[in-house]
Amino acid sequence: MRRESISISEQVYIKKCISYIMFMSYTKYEYNDREEVKFEYVGYGLQTVPKDVTHVRFHPSLLEVCNNAFHSCKSLREVVLNSGLREIGEYAFRDCTVLQSINIPSTVTKIGYTAFHGCSSLTEVVLNEGLMEIGDSAFGGCSALQSITMPSTVLEIGSAAFSYCTGLREAVLSDGLKKINQSTFQFCSSLQSIIIPSTVTEIESEAFAYCDNLRHVVLNYGIKRIKQYAFGDCTSLERISIPSTVIEIEEYAFNNCTNVREVVLYDEKIQIGNKAFNRCSSLERFSFPSLSNRLNYVIKAGHTDIEPKMDDIPAVEWRSGELSIPTMRREIEIRLWNDVVKVDKEKLNKVKGLISYYEMKEATTLFELALWKASIDQADDEINRDECRIGVPGPVKDTILQLLDYPHNVNVVIPSPRYKDGACLAPIGACLASSQLIYKYSS
Repeated sequence: MRRESISISEQVYIKKCISYIMFMSYTKYEYNDREEVKFEYVGYGLQTVPKDVTHVRFHPSLLEVCNNAFHSCKSLREVVLNSGLREIGEYAFRDCTVLQSINIPSTVTKIGYTAFHGCSSLTEVVLNEGLMEIGDSAFGGCSALQSITMPSTVLEIGSAAFSYCTGLREAVLSDGLKKINQSTFQFCSSLQSIIIPSTVTEIESEAFAYCDNLRHVVLNYGIKRIKQYAFGDCTSLERISIPSTVIEIEEYAFNNCTNVREVVLYDEKIQIGNKAFNRCSSLERFSFPSLSNRLNYVIKAGHTDIEPKMDDIPAVEWRSGELSIPTMRREIEIRLWNDVVKVDKEKLNKVKGLISYYEMKEATTLFELALWKASIDQADDEINRDECRIGVPGPVKDTILQLLDYPHNVNVVIPSPRYKDGACLAPIGACLASSQLIYKYSS
């Protein structure tokens, strides 16, 4: 094998990234039909990066990879970043189409805008603890990348940071992450599951849009908002569970998720955009675990007469300890066909009102018990306990329920107890222990 070796040394003054004088050298090897260009990078200035460079080693003193440093180095196969490096600049390795792996040192805190965008052969990326910021489109279009793990130090992932990573099968998001920005994982068509950490409060628009193999999504307690098209066109998604911390699901958040069959809402008061589940053609029911728990409590308390009344509400299912409400559909034809799928609020309000009514009945029973206990406490030891019993007449109970304006919205509130001259004031309710239960109409 014939090999030629050329060694070049020249003095370089680094103007931007490092402000001192040092020597740069690179060696070029040629043999048969293979060519290797090895290069030591010291910064930006008079130093010129050979466009045919294949291997890069970073000088130990380097603090920053400057903007565009290795942009479109189409032969670059290997990069060894130095410990002590703090930042990777914008476009630094963009379109290095044969680069296969990169290990980001723990000293790096920021990866700049489109730093590795279009590195289509990049199969392995190691992000170490210490990294805080991943810029917009930083790894966009890295179509060979198969997995990525976010360090807990990353607080925010930039917009489109991993968009069009079509080979990405696994993305591990760590606690500490607060926000998933717009289009972060858009068009990651091989991604099959995602767990959103409890520290994330917002999922921005189109964050997981067009992830058409995404089957399993875990939204943990803590998330508050799901923005427009966040999971749009996730056509393999079958079930969505929304935690009680979510206060808003915007319009089109789950647009065209054609395989979704069930949506579980842990808080029935959540604000849901009118077209949040637009074109979810397989969606038939919404489930409400909190209402299920309330209903089961009423039945266990002995109010079994609620069961036939529940059966009278059309299409509502509540057996086996789970309660679900059918969807309400409306087709709109304005140039494009839309199938608006949403919660049937009329049936939901009937269920809520019925459960609230029986909760009120149970509350008046507690009221009776409280009066009975108070009478016993004030009586002599010799008195018969049954003689101390004070019943609340049926008409009084009915009057209380009428005052509560059943079957409209009713809330149970537990304010601080109010006392006057040592007596507890309870116009509707009962003083139990140190708290006062007031059942009050909420307009």
